[in-house]
Amino acid sequence: MIHREKEDEHKGLWLAPGGKVEPNEAPFETAVREMLEETGLKIEDPELKAVLSFPDQGDSPFGDEWHVFVFYSNCYSGTLTEDCPEGQLEWIPKDNLTELASWEGDRLFTPKILEPGCFSAKFLYSGKTLLDYTFSKSKLRL
Repeated sequence: MIHREKEDEHKGLWLAPGGKVEPNEAPFETAVREMLEETGLKIEDPELKAVLSFPDQGDSPFGDEWHVFVFYSNCYSGTLTEDCPEGQLEWIPKDNLTELASWEGDRLFTPKILEPGCFSAKFLYSGKTLLDYTFSKSKLRL
């Protein structure tokens, strides 16, 4: 996990490594690239675990509508970097992930990432306050 020190809407919160899909890049390629850039670790065979939507109704903390692809991998090589441009890197035990200072929606979906299958969800924020959320009633089939 990364404790964000960068001056943006995530400052002071814990997040998983990630970033935006670049032109001509598939989401799974983004996951591999962002992990390498932010952590120094090269992940293999990332598994799609969730598709998340963060609609913007004018006061989203994210500035516009976001769609997030969440991947998981326990296969990696390399050494964790000590110089992450996004903030402080730290290994966090799975059981402690929901206790970290993070977005409220992150604390709701994070445990589901560790369950079998893939799901979708929507989180509606006003500023940093979670107003509403919905999880898909069935697992996504790929």
